[in-house]
Amino acid sequence: MKRIFLVEDDGAIAKNLGLLLRGEGFLVTHAGTRGEAAEVIGRERFDLALVDISLPDGNGFSVCTEIKAAQDIPVLFLTASDDEASVVTGLNIGGDDYITKPFRPRELVARIQAALRKGGRSGTVFEIGGLLVDTGSGVVKKDGCEVFLSALEYRLLLVFIGNPNIIITRGRLLDELWDAAGEFVNDNTLTVYIKRLREKIENDPANPQIILTVRGTGYRLGDGISTGGRVC
Repeated sequence: MKRIFLVEDDGAIAKNLGLLLRGEGFLVTHAGTRGEAAEVIGRERFDLALVDISLPDGNGFSVCTEIKAAQDIPVLFLTASDDEASVVTGLNIGGDDYITKPFRPRELVARIQAALRKGGRSGTVFEIGGLLVDTGSGVVKKDGCEVFLSALEYRLLLVFIGNPNIIITRGRLLDELWDAAGEFVNDNTLTVYIKRLREKIENDPANPQIILTVRGTGYRLGDGISTGGRVC
């Protein structure tokens, strides 16, 4: 599943976009300011960024520059204005496309998919504790043998793989998994999915080394993750 970084200061727009994109099968991380965006860029990897041009502590052009310097991904601008100057500025600094608000949901999704195809990002291979995750093909292997995960289990695993250095709260996991595969995930079912995923990927599910529990807070990925780079 592709990871999208959404930089948007309007809470209502960000919420609706998050619901739309998660419903299309994307993993979405949101930042509301330039400062928040800079912090996220330094610790997480993405496949595409949606960036609002107008931010309370700067503008989307500087965020685009920071993203492009850190990660080779497409950047699509969200703007309330379609004036030529803004469009030209955005494209000249490395933006891949722009979308004028208000936009049609289906058009937005189509633009995102087109940018992902054009960007040619084919995925990355991650390895941790004998577990191999190929995000390009969606294949997961444990000690060389393929592990078959449900859509929600795979989505859950990707959240951890994409956030190797931070604690992930249960609330965030619920937001990431909401309505995936047409199912509603509540706090109780999240516990069940964590248990099922551990049973499939851990050597000893009772003593997990890949998905660790942080009592009173949430979970985090175990230490020792490595990446094999892009998959051809």
